[in-house]
Amino acid sequence: MVNRTKALAAAAEQRLQELGITLPPPPTPFGAYVEAVTIGNLVFFSGMLPVIDRKPQFIGRVGGELTVEEGRKAAEVATLSALSAVRAHLGSLDKVKAVAKLGVYIATEGDFRDHPKVADGASELLLQVFGEEKLSGRVVLGVASLPLGLPIEIELVVEVGA
Repeated sequence: MVNRTKALAAAAEQRLQELGITLPPPPTPFGAYVEAVTIGNLVFFSGMLPVIDRKPQFIGRVGGELTVEEGRKAAEVATLSALSAVRAHLGSLDKVKAVAKLGVYIATEGDFRDHPKVADGASELLLQVFGEEKLSGRVVLGVASLPLGLPIEIELVVEVGA
């Protein structure tokens, strides 16, 4: 008999393949910090940006230069970078027991109100890869600016299995 917990955990890499998603190369720091720190069974990842190979994929503020849909896409790209960082740090997405925290920071114009729609670009991708049983709540914040003029920064904390 297959251990249900192990079967669910092993599904992440398989789900990624089934979705036809190829992860970008793992991100590298833009400053004096590391991409991930493990404390106990939690792994805290540095802020993930919509950058591939150190090249920004989106520039500007959502509700200004960028539409809600472009913001969603930027959140997806940042989340793909986060997944790549998770895989690089752990060796496999299958080692993720749960997403402990998702934070989505969105650079917006002052009167912007569709933060949840933009953040869903990150949440929905994590849902597809890990399944509902591994997701956490999330924090979504609108901010005046983010590093490098980018519209999104993703904060991710995962719990790893024993």
